[in-house]
Amino acid sequence: MDKDKLKDILENIRLFFGAATDFNRKSRSMLFKEAHNEMDEFILLCFGDILGIPIPTTYYSLELLPLIADDLDGWQQRMINRLYVWEEKWSDYGFDV
Repeated sequence: MDKDKLKDILENIRLFFGAATDFNRKSRSMLFKEAHNEMDEFILLCFGDILGIPIPTTYYSLELLPLIADDLDGWQQRMINRLYVWEEKWSDYGFDV
């Protein structure tokens, strides 16, 4: 077996196990991003009236307000800063808008 092939194989094995056990870098940031997106969508469904979207179920979701009141300020700023929500969602799946 050639030394270059052996080095390539060992490098590929090192990269594979390095990526498989990497819980702190990319995977953690992806999980946080996905959790923020899910929470943002949930708050939008429950309290869209804050942004001017008329949602008839807001009256019933007011019981949730004490539980997520701390998150509303950050959520409102994130929603205002998002100019192109559809482009973000489509780019996650590899589609061009």
